[in-house]
Amino acid sequence: MIVEFATLGPLGKKMRAPGTWGSAMGLLWWILVVRQIATPKGWRHELAFDLLVVLAAIFICGAAAAMLKKKDPSEIILDEFVAMPLVFLFNPHLFLGTKVGFLMVILGFLLFRLFDIIKPFGIRYLEGAPSGFGIVLDDVMAAFYANLVLQLIGLLWVI
Repeated sequence: MIVEFATLGPLGKKMRAPGTWGSAMGLLWWILVVRQIATPKGWRHELAFDLLVVLAAIFICGAAAAMLKKKDPSEIILDEFVAMPLVFLFNPHLFLGTKVGFLMVILGFLLFRLFDIIKPFGIRYLEGAPSGFGIVLDDVMAAFYANLVLQLIGLLWVI
């Protein structure tokens, strides 16, 4: 059950580019759940909600990796799933339902995938942390970098 949860069922096990599928499901999670439940209550609720989900993922991913007897199995994609909403945290430039908002969401997704794949600026170092911490925290940092770039683009777009 833990491995199924960490791999998002068959997505992590059977699909090509499982990290991209995990990110896509995380984007869907952000649109359908996080924006509907946590965001309207304010940034504090959204941040707390996101952090609780990330914390749960650290333990689930760590347990799943131990069961699979691998350090950071590519089939575990819960880490991308939970990090994806962090790309959009605190961003006032996300006007869903507009062309600009749609572009910002797509750009956020692409930036997250880019940072997750190339692992710049210390992300690879975080990947070396033990157990679920290393599995999840590198994706959290990739989301942080994607968020910063997206915020900057949003600011420049407004100017």
